[in-house]
Amino acid sequence: MEKKINVPISNESLADLRVGDVISLTGNILTARDQAHKRILEQGAPRDINGAAIFHAGPIITKDGDDYKMVAIGPTTSMRMNPYQSDVIAMGPKIVIGKGGMDDTVREALIEHEAVYVVATGGCAALYVDAVEEIESVDWLDLGMPEAIWNLKVKDFGPLIVAMDSEGNSLYD
Repeated sequence: MEKKINVPISNESLADLRVGDVISLTGNILTARDQAHKRILEQGAPRDINGAAIFHAGPIITKDGDDYKMVAIGPTTSMRMNPYQSDVIAMGPKIVIGKGGMDDTVREALIEHEAVYVVATGGCAALYVDAVEEIESVDWLDLGMPEAIWNLKVKDFGPLIVAMDSEGNSLYD
């Protein structure tokens, strides 16, 4: 049974999540890849990330005048964020969304900060885009479209599978 979680996320909404649980998210999620993670640590996040869901994704977006339109959004390989992710988790996000495993530094940060890592299914970019109701804003577009932080209003974004929980369990063990 899919668990529905609202973003921003409270510790209480994650308390009973365990490896293998299927969830969907409603609220706002932020995309962030390597360069955005690096800049968050160097300069601070461009917006409040306490209780946030951060998606390791480089969306395909078109621009029509001043408006942006989401074409596709799928997960990118999360292990690339290993050097940054534990320090970013310490800044307050509660869900990290990606693809593939993450290392033990991330596992320890998830335990310490009561957060979870969930995986999005690769190849489902067209499915996930249907859950994006609006692109609310973009930060750090100077990094390029895939590396910028996109603030996305989503409804029932998923399915996502809990791959690493706040108890230290991992699907990758």
